[in-house]
Amino acid sequence: MKKIKCRLRLLSILKIKNFNSVDIANILQTLYIIMFVIFLFSCSQNDSSNKAKIYKLIAGSGNWPSFRGEYASGVADGQNLPDNWDGKNGENIKWKTLIPGLAHSSPIIWQNKIFVTTAISSQEESTFRHGLYGDGDASEDRSVHQWRVYCLDKKTGKIIWEKTAKEGNPIDKRHIKSTYSNSTPATDGKYVVTFFGSEGLFTYDIDGNFLWKKDLGRLNVGAYDAAEYEWGAASSPIIYKNMVIVQCDTQDESFIVACDIESGETVWRTKRDELPSWGTPTIFKNSQGIELVTNSSNHIYGYEPLTGKEIWRLGGSSKITAPTPVYYDDLMIVCSGRGPEAPIFAIRAGAKGDISLEEGESKNEYVAWSIMKRGPYMPTPVIYRGYLYTINNNGQMNCYDFDTGMHIYREKIPHRGGGFSASPVAADGKLYLPSEDGDIFIVKAGSDYELIATNDMGELLMASPALSDSTMYIRAQHYLFAIGR
Repeated sequence: MKKIKCRLRLLSILKIKNFNSVDIANILQTLYIIMFVIFLFSCSQNDSSNKAKIYKLIAGSGNWPSFRGEYASGVADGQNLPDNWDGKNGENIKWKTLIPGLAHSSPIIWQNKIFVTTAISSQEESTFRHGLYGDGDASEDRSVHQWRVYCLDKKTGKIIWEKTAKEGNPIDKRHIKSTYSNSTPATDGKYVVTFFGSEGLFTYDIDGNFLWKKDLGRLNVGAYDAAEYEWGAASSPIIYKNMVIVQCDTQDESFIVACDIESGETVWRTKRDELPSWGTPTIFKNSQGIELVTNSSNHIYGYEPLTGKEIWRLGGSSKITAPTPVYYDDLMIVCSGRGPEAPIFAIRAGAKGDISLEEGESKNEYVAWSIMKRGPYMPTPVIYRGYLYTINNNGQMNCYDFDTGMHIYREKIPHRGGGFSASPVAADGKLYLPSEDGDIFIVKAGSDYELIATNDMGELLMASPALSDSTMYIRAQHYLFAIGR
């Protein structure tokens, strides 16, 4: 009714001004076009979730060589996974294989081989305590352990080979929620590298022949403000060119080291003034070059990967950092969930020097955008089809516009109470979120939240999934599962 009244009033004004009918029609048409353009501009400014996102499919290579796949992206389109499965009754379970011991490390894949690690206690019924709690206590299990590496056939789940890297009493304690095998191995198709914290770095060839081991010293990784708490290492090794790179931030000396993958000899070692951390370093390939990015408390760092020379640093992070840096094109996301900071930083490629934000700033030349008090505590976020998705330990899921940081939605995943520690993965327009209780939630990717399905593995679940050749591989408390049609 208001529009009709406005149109009649406009017509009466035009007639008073002695415009003819043709002039009036042209003027009205021009005004309508102007109003329509203003409407579209307003929509684009006020609701970025309505924008049509331009994205490219990220087809999986079939290999999943390290934590969360290539460059820790967690993305592999073209999987055609089922929406429903059941770990207990076997629905859409291709196979499952018992893996002894305890481990939170994730499976990795090269061609037709899967590699997993574990720590087998001599104490019967050794376990961990899952769920949402703040206790920092250590496990009492310091009995003799075997640290093992398993290689399985990807198609059948049959064990091809297994090797014992070390046997003895653990050097460190572990958090009651942790294990003595938290770090995911890495492979380049020729070498398989495993890391067991203070127990050392061990390398085999793809057929299981032992090549070398390296003692990196006592790595006391625990509470930054209570040295008596020992929680255990969790940062995973990565392979770049002919080097194995490991991030070691501890209560004592912190450093990042690159070792020759053939011999184990140190190529470079860079000291770090840091608190204990648990994230894995990421190789950041961008239009400006190649950077090695690490998440840590005092600063987030960018290094030259061939030399270990620092390129840039960014302050303002949390005192506890666990998520791994992830990127798409020329924008790197680094975040952490410990308050009061709990930041999410979007860092541009080509940064130099100290790029820390001044007080009151949320962006600068190299920080494209940042958000405080929203970062995830444990799970690494996933960048997928123009959006950034985070999941907090308590199940609060957030979606952001990747380019601008604009918040799109916040939803609570209906978990059973145990919360989330493993990191999500994405494929074919869907996000897969593993909960500690053993449920994997499937959420539709995009600006509108939609829970597609909830699937129970029948076991506790702390490790992140791997995607390869139309199959999702899940390492639960006791079994390694292959899920597919």
